[in-house]
Amino acid sequence: MRLAALQQKNGLILHDADSLSDACASHQLSSPTHPLSTALFEAAYWRTRHLVVGEAPGRGSSLFLQARDGEQWVLRPYQRGGLIAKLSQQRYIWLGVERTRAFREVRLTAALYEQGLPVPRPVACCVTRFGLTYEAALLTVRIPGARALASLLSAGEADEALLKRVGAMIKRFHQAGLDHVDLNARNILVDEAGKPWLIDLDRCRLRPQGKWQASNLQRLERSVVKFAPGQVETLMTPLYAGYADTE
Repeated sequence: MRLAALQQKNGLILHDADSLSDACASHQLSSPTHPLSTALFEAAYWRTRHLVVGEAPGRGSSLFLQARDGEQWVLRPYQRGGLIAKLSQQRYIWLGVERTRAFREVRLTAALYEQGLPVPRPVACCVTRFGLTYEAALLTVRIPGARALASLLSAGEADEALLKRVGAMIKRFHQAGLDHVDLNARNILVDEAGKPWLIDLDRCRLRPQGKWQASNLQRLERSVVKFAPGQVETLMTPLYAGYADTE
């Protein structure tokens, strides 16, 4: 994966040169008609070309895009939650481009992807600066046919074998040092083959082994309770077993 940076006026783009060049034939991302620009990170660009094929629930309303034949992307704007969102939902304090949430997430995701860990391939991010603040958006490759673990739990479709695979996946990330600060059932996807994936690495980081690993699992357990009340022991037992079995 070759990450490259591009600046256009007050916009700073960090992109995977291989992903974007691959898409040029069908999307003309580098042509005069549709140049690689900050417009690619705006919903209007895709809507006017009738390339929005779906929308994900949750804060920020991520869009599913038909980037080219056989490949879809996810466009996710960065949105604040909690009380701070009442002041500003999209603006963050500018502390330098490499300290923006978008650049950090792309670099972290790319590093994990290069290790063969199950994260979506990052395509690009864009940071638009407004003096002392900035807004940002992220493009990643969509995992075909994937469903959130939360949905499977609610529907009673998360069996023991799947939960063991989820536990083993989490252990792999922990062995790589990933502290996922928002490890919940919505941020674990399961593809058509039953393989689990980890998404949304915003604010996550690599750390030495420590107590944060148990905190990650406790956060996930609270999420499981939310989507499958009364079944936490039945569901978490195989998940912990899969976690423990991974060498």
